[in-house]
Amino acid sequence: MTAYTLPERLSLWQRLLFAIPLLGRIAKEVAYGGKDNIYYALGTFVSLWGCSVVLFGIPGLYIPALCLVPVMFLLLVLISRG
Repeated sequence: MTAYTLPERLSLWQRLLFAIPLLGRIAKEVAYGGKDNIYYALGTFVSLWGCSVVLFGIPGLYIPALCLVPVMFLLLVLISRG
């Protein structure tokens, strides 16, 4: 039983994202769950990043940040377009 209701028709990108086992569940909770779920998801990702630093050291700190560079670049382009 879920605490949210999904629309009858989901777009293709939503169906693909929600099909990923762990990430899809988190995305579904953030998109259609309560308003506080985004803070729990952010806390989860920050905790996982901290665990990677403890486990792998300095590469665990800068490799995820390096992987987020294209995401931030796309976000800046989208913001600049209005």
